[in-house]
Amino acid sequence: FFFKDKKVLVVGGGDSAMEEATFLTKFASEVVIIHRREEFRASKIMIDRAMSNPKISVEYNTVVDDIIGSQQNGVQSVLLKDAHTGEKRNLDCDGVFMAIGHTPNTKLFNGSIDLDDSGYIITKPDSTYTNLDGVFACGDVQDTVYRQAVTAAGSGCMAAIDAERWLEQQE
Repeated sequence: FFFKDKKVLVVGGGDSAMEEATFLTKFASEVVIIHRREEFRASKIMIDRAMSNPKISVEYNTVVDDIIGSQQNGVQSVLLKDAHTGEKRNLDCDGVFMAIGHTPNTKLFNGSIDLDDSGYIITKPDSTYTNLDGVFACGDVQDTVYRQAVTAAGSGCMAAIDAERWLEQQE
């Protein structure tokens, strides 16, 4: 909504970047994918969907060196850097969306709740129960696969139901 008829950038080359770029074409007038390599890591179907959209273009072998703007006026442009030559250039835009990976914000639970090697909270199979009795996990700190708002909301509902059942057993 905030980017209706605006030019936006999506940084990344995986499925999340392709999905985000495709979604943003519903609002933005132009979407530019910034990717540091020559080829995407995304699945073929996601790449095909994004590349067939006339509102999407790609800057290959390119990284974002700086984002230019202010808190008052928002993003105005980015300073791009060619990954091979190091040459820098400015590209005007109205927004930047980062889709370059995910690190869950779970460090505060380290040593209390079981985490996997990537820092995601481990839950018991087919539930939101953690290794601590009465503690439940949901959303992006627990979901290593989908990491979408809709699946986070669904797992939040699951956690609420699991917590309610757990509380009933405590009486």
